[in-house]
Amino acid sequence: MFSLPIDRCLFRYETANRRQRQSNHRRLRWFTIGSMSASGQQPGMFPSEQPTAREPRSLVPWIVSGVLILAIVAAIIIFTRQPAPASPGGADLAPAAPYAAQLSIGNLQMSQAGSMVGGQNTYLDGQITNHGDKTVTSITVQVGFWGFTKQLVGKPTMPLALVRTREPYVDTQPVSAAPILPGQTRAFRLIFDSVPQDWNQNYPEIRIIQVAAE
Repeated sequence: MFSLPIDRCLFRYETANRRQRQSNHRRLRWFTIGSMSASGQQPGMFPSEQPTAREPRSLVPWIVSGVLILAIVAAIIIFTRQPAPASPGGADLAPAAPYAAQLSIGNLQMSQAGSMVGGQNTYLDGQITNHGDKTVTSITVQVGFWGFTKQLVGKPTMPLALVRTREPYVDTQPVSAAPILPGQTRAFRLIFDSVPQDWNQNYPEIRIIQVAAE
């Protein structure tokens, strides 16, 4: 019977054993890669990074900006709003302006008519003449309504408005739009949204308290 040397048999055994270990290592490696692919991960040396959630933006800058805008708008409204005409004179009528002595008022007529908002307006029409040597560009009057007990029950202050045209309706304009020249007589109209309830129904007193002339 033919027999191999012992050393050659050991060499063949070690070689076969080494090949078996290499085969088992390849199977284990492919099994690991296949498991990673099935779980949704890409094979490779380093695992892929998961995207991080974006942090929500803060609303504080928007709130501060809105508050600043509202403050600016409020400041513009306050500083650009025209103040209501003052009513000087205390409990009595204010003193007449120096140039008022050169201006005369006459031909007064009063009327009433319903307003578009459902109320009733009172109109005081008249004429004013400039007897001085200056051109009048602005007039402020104070209208005194007297009561039945001869007490002052109302004294609205307003700029004098000149009649620009009467047809098809009465239209007025400020004195500055059409100044009153020396020796000139102009028609005017004063409009009252309301009058004192205890007014004695006589013509009110018109006092010129401010005049701009040049």
